[in-house]
Amino acid sequence: MTVPSLASSLSDTVSAAATSLGLADFVAQLRRSEHADFQADGVLAAARTLRRRPRDIAAEVVEALRADDLVAEVAGPGFVNLDLADRTLLTQLAGRLADPRLGVGTPETGITTVVDYSQPNIAKEMHVGHLRSTIIGDALVRILEHLGGTVVRRNHIGDWGTQFGMLIQYQNEQPVTVGGDDASMSRLAALYRQARARFDTDPQFAVRARQRVVALQGGDPATVAAWQDIVAESTRYFTDVYARLGVRLTVADAVGESAYNDALPGVAADLAAQAVAVPSDGALCVFFDEVRGPDGAPSPLIVRKRDGGFGYAATDLAALRQRVAELHADRLLYVVDARQSLHFTMVFDTARRAGWLPPQVSAVHVAFGTVLGPDGRPFKTRAGDTVRLVDLLTEAVDRAREVVAAKNPELTGAALHERARQVGIGAVKYADLATSRTRDYTYDPQRMLALTGNTGVYLQYAHARIRSLLARAGDPAITVDPTTTLEPAERALILDLDGFADTLTEVLAHYEPHRLCGYLYRLAQTFTTFYERCPVLRAPDPVRSNRLALCHLTGDTLHTGLSLLGIPAPTHL
Repeated sequence: MTVPSLASSLSDTVSAAATSLGLADFVAQLRRSEHADFQADGVLAAARTLRRRPRDIAAEVVEALRADDLVAEVAGPGFVNLDLADRTLLTQLAGRLADPRLGVGTPETGITTVVDYSQPNIAKEMHVGHLRSTIIGDALVRILEHLGGTVVRRNHIGDWGTQFGMLIQYQNEQPVTVGGDDASMSRLAALYRQARARFDTDPQFAVRARQRVVALQGGDPATVAAWQDIVAESTRYFTDVYARLGVRLTVADAVGESAYNDALPGVAADLAAQAVAVPSDGALCVFFDEVRGPDGAPSPLIVRKRDGGFGYAATDLAALRQRVAELHADRLLYVVDARQSLHFTMVFDTARRAGWLPPQVSAVHVAFGTVLGPDGRPFKTRAGDTVRLVDLLTEAVDRAREVVAAKNPELTGAALHERARQVGIGAVKYADLATSRTRDYTYDPQRMLALTGNTGVYLQYAHARIRSLLARAGDPAITVDPTTTLEPAERALILDLDGFADTLTEVLAHYEPHRLCGYLYRLAQTFTTFYERCPVLRAPDPVRSNRLALCHLTGDTLHTGLSLLGIPAPTHL
């Protein structure tokens, strides 16, 4: 049975006490405090409703809370400070330690969430712009699954449209051997750039390319086979990048734009039949009263272009409709950069008006900011090109190898490479996730590989140090004696450990993995203070056993938390 957090239990206790005093609908909001274990809010709002002095109401609540294991006091203008007995904290420690889930429940049971993330394009190399979507999406998937939810991963790949007629036609006229490695993907990407340049400057080639699009859409065997080869090569490349990153996306999760191609005419027809979309200058568009361009004219969502073709708005609508109707999604998350906010606002509104997105199904654009270079601008190479994701990851692992080798001179060969991979990739992912997703952040490999400060390496090191300490202790039967007296550093660590489940709830409420990063960093800091002030191995029993229990639970919490972020937690660093 999952152990509820102290904060949630106390909130219920304070709310019940207030209700017994006739304070209807009183809900206590608890938070950690410098002056007590917790501080309860809610009295001020009740006082305004009742037109009474807040401190008088707080005093009545304190009186109703009198108990041997709880000290309650009035604080400030009407807050209630709460301090728990040592026995209560130690009992909570024992309960969390005995729970394989560390006190984390499964509130997402029965809820299906479709998470759309990463979204690379066929025939193009993944670049730094794909980093945030892939990493943030993966963390949200892991947390949703850990909380008991059913998660459908969707990698919405760009694999259809005019560019493929252009590329296939160019490849027919300029044969290039492609197959099987990073270099071949680079050649394919270069071929795409050459095809684009030819398309933009050679009108006759553009005509042939458009004819090739018609052949592709019409199912011409040779053209379809060429397209399938391009998709297969890109898929091999994407799979390798995801393996390097350590994310859960698989080939089965990739559903390209082409998968919805046959549904697009029906999408347009349905929207037109409901008058959600209307003809405008030869195109089929959806208009919104609140969405206007710089000139003040209505800015529409174009479902079908004037030439009869469909853009990605129609594809997104088809995908949304399929995810709700066939995958039975209760929640849709789109992890896409903030520049697409208006697009998703219009897509969601269109789907609501068409009845494809019923009220009980939520659709959220999980927007994120940009990765910046040292100059504060979008991260580019010295030549001004977008940084390839593979290059960024390779550099991070190479730098991590230097850090790991300096700390562990005896580590060599495959063992050194694996440790460097764990540290380097973990550092990249943590630096991204530790930043509020709506903010831009500067990519700084030197800072993100530091052994101090809010870095993934610091957390990995904290976890490894705890595992080392437990190894030195041997394998004693760790029990918790609730009759001992706690030191302030022990109390602080127990209270921090108890906040793990509530932190995951907060992460999911806002789709903000940085809240988990912040929690783990504070926990590691609190453990450091505990370790410095409270001897573990030299302490007499039962204090020694209690402190080993604290070390064990801290190690397990750091390991689980890092795992939910997709970051390895090695036992040695």
